[in-house]
Amino acid sequence: MGNQERQQGNQKAIRDARQLGTPKMLVLGLQHMFAMFGATVLVPILVNGYGLPLSIQTTLFMAGLGTLMFHFITKWKVPAFLGSSFAFLGGYAAVAALSVGKYAGMSGAEKLQYAGGGIVVAGILYMILALVIKVVGVKKVMRFLPPIVTGPIIILIGLNLAPSAVSNASTCWPLALAAMAIVVVANIWGKGMVKIIPILLGVVGSYVIAVIANALGATTASGSPLVDFSALAGAKLIGLQPFVTNFAGSVCKFDLTTILVMAPISIASMMEHIGDISAISATVGENFVEDPGLHRTLIGDGLATSFAAAFGGPANTTYGENTGVLVLSGVYDPRVIRLAAIYAIVLSFSPAFAALVNSMPAAIIGGVSFILYGMISAIGIRNVVENRVDFTQSRNLIIGAVILVCGLGFTNGITFSIGSAHVTLTSLAIASIVGILLNAILPGRDYEFGSDISEGRSGDFGRY
Repeated sequence: MGNQERQQGNQKAIRDARQLGTPKMLVLGLQHMFAMFGATVLVPILVNGYGLPLSIQTTLFMAGLGTLMFHFITKWKVPAFLGSSFAFLGGYAAVAALSVGKYAGMSGAEKLQYAGGGIVVAGILYMILALVIKVVGVKKVMRFLPPIVTGPIIILIGLNLAPSAVSNASTCWPLALAAMAIVVVANIWGKGMVKIIPILLGVVGSYVIAVIANALGATTASGSPLVDFSALAGAKLIGLQPFVTNFAGSVCKFDLTTILVMAPISIASMMEHIGDISAISATVGENFVEDPGLHRTLIGDGLATSFAAAFGGPANTTYGENTGVLVLSGVYDPRVIRLAAIYAIVLSFSPAFAALVNSMPAAIIGGVSFILYGMISAIGIRNVVENRVDFTQSRNLIIGAVILVCGLGFTNGITFSIGSAHVTLTSLAIASIVGILLNAILPGRDYEFGSDISEGRSGDFGRY
């Protein structure tokens, strides 16, 4: 799109945040950092629950560093943040449960190292797909990934996250509704900077409300305090990440069993990546699949994932939450995302800050997620509509219907055995594989990537 600004609702898109001034840019970066923080930190919290000591500080550091690596590889063009991937949670749980052979009696810390080795291989698979795209061309590859496939997958990314939003919000509905209300009011009726930072205002405003309500004796639905500051008591203000202080205990290890558990999950995460890049392209109005190229975004994501896992961090992935922030703020400058990455790296050196953010009530995360997760699904619908997918064609109806049912129906995925290892394909992986296969098999596959790109059709990847 040639224009520097395009109208989005009642708000003009901002592609160079420097025009807002340095102070506002710093605040915008803070908003993106907060948008990713809850979900990124939630991954190590959950993995710790499986018995694997995944560090919050290491997770933050690798998210920030991985994001900067991604931006470098994608020529500084794509406004994407890389945070912890939820797709690999099932793999972590499976590795934690291993109790035969060499894994019998193995500590959780060592199992985490082997899980990291499997994720390193998963990241390498990203780079292999990127090589295929580079060799045969993105148009040939994207014929297997048209909007009738990627659109419903984007929709599923948001819908699959929806239960977690409800679950978190249900811990204290009044607080969740307060967070939602602040976001909506700021975005719809706010003026100037208030309109651009609705998520940050929602998080901070509802947290202040929670602290006040907690002081007055308010509790969650289970009867526990709204805000728990106990973790702050012994937390140091500044401290190194565990992968620095215990380097030998953080370096990954390789074993076929854990590779077979973790690596196949990359099928789902790669599809999530393509869906997220499609969503970002649709939001921003730039075809990032073509420029800087899907091969570059895959290399950036895969390299960030492998590097993080090699030193005790979780797999990285492009973050839908930050796409939601792009939609709400209308600020599309990648510099703002890089500021968020720097914030994450700096804050990873503070155990006290990690403890403070961990004190944020789940209801606040749930309330904000209500909006962000819904935005992701709405972008998927927009992707289908703006690419003029013809649902009068039976093949398109069938593909879309089967993808949605697979993605929502296989709640526990499908588990099968390869030798002594059990491999689980998540519902999103199943939906992606089935969608790609149906699109390849059913007649009428006349999609051509990159055709009929015209102004006003943001995220246009071609036409049927």
